[in-house]
Amino acid sequence: MSTKVIMPQMGESVAEGTILKWLVKEGEKVSKDQSLVEISTDKIDTEIPSPVSGILKKILHTVDETVPVGSVIAEISEEEAGEITEERAGEVKTPVTEPPLKAQVSEKTVQEEGEQRYSPLVRKLAREYGIDLKKVKGTGIGGRITKQDLSAYAVPEVKRVPEEESAREEIIPLTPVRRIIAERMVQSIRTAAHVTTTFEVDMTAIAKYREADKDAVQKGQGVHLTYLPFIIMATAKALRDNPLLNSSWSDNGIVIKKYINIGIAVSLGDALIVPVIKNADSMNLIELARESQSLAQKARDKKLRPEDVQNSTFTITNYGISGSLFGTPVIMPPHAGILGIGAINKRPVIINDAIAIRLMAYLSLSFDHRITDGAQADKFLSGIKDILEGWGTKSEKVPVTETGFGGVW
Repeated sequence: MSTKVIMPQMGESVAEGTILKWLVKEGEKVSKDQSLVEISTDKIDTEIPSPVSGILKKILHTVDETVPVGSVIAEISEEEAGEITEERAGEVKTPVTEPPLKAQVSEKTVQEEGEQRYSPLVRKLAREYGIDLKKVKGTGIGGRITKQDLSAYAVPEVKRVPEEESAREEIIPLTPVRRIIAERMVQSIRTAAHVTTTFEVDMTAIAKYREADKDAVQKGQGVHLTYLPFIIMATAKALRDNPLLNSSWSDNGIVIKKYINIGIAVSLGDALIVPVIKNADSMNLIELARESQSLAQKARDKKLRPEDVQNSTFTITNYGISGSLFGTPVIMPPHAGILGIGAINKRPVIINDAIAIRLMAYLSLSFDHRITDGAQADKFLSGIKDILEGWGTKSEKVPVTETGFGGVW
């Protein structure tokens, strides 16, 4: 029995993925959930696991190929490792009559003329670089042109400037992820009517609540209690109270989402990944802390699954982790808004006509002015501020494992 490995859809707007590296060779045994291939999309670079145990029978698409979502990229012969006899195992290791690499490229691909022999990624990069593909020598299988061939061809062309100038310049080739992020951000600015509003929030109550519980939570739950889950929890309630911020624009009208799935932006070098906490409004503080940390670690380890980055309704980005006080984050299409968290620092503030030292942070909301107005956006952000500044005052003895907002709000 043969099982097909499908190019997954890593997000609503993702239409294709580029194969970066095969982690298993044809004829090798694989276990269920073992990483098979590393792919790159406009959302993430990640590893795709094997859906079953068996033998990787055939690789249908090679490195640097860009493949539409839903396409079959490999086939696995389901055969339990324990059932493979020594004779059968020998057959697997026996070289096939045709070179394995040749089996990965169809005769049609090798024989095609013109642009039909180029992958969508290569054609796209060629258009952006302004390169005539007929002048580029391919080093890939069957003479295929790879993105490395384009970079090698493009860089000398760009550096044909006076020696004095070229010595002071450097070209950093764009990665597929960086190029697609750029396209999506420009698309967002062109389509959504961006407006940003900023509130100053006193985080002292949160700091005291966190300080009293973080050691017990770490010891008893194995979770590091940061400021983020408090903000996620407050945001989820504010979204429930202000549904226009949990919506998207369409030609037929504003689409209100009846579920609250919050995406948390995770920075990975030159890439930005947004894994999603599903049904965030139904989780308690510990669950939010555990889920956000688990997703962030999976993103760094390239272990995110398609479902981990799909169906978000709102985004939170924590640029304060790098020291930034406030910013104007760009909305992630098709969301109505995105919340930016600034650095939490001690500052002097006026309380009851007296100067006090408090832990303060700026929270910035970028929202789509087509969907909501400033007054509604400020009401949403004011709701988050009220929750954070009054944390614990309504029920100081409620444990952090209380479900949802029961007892606290």
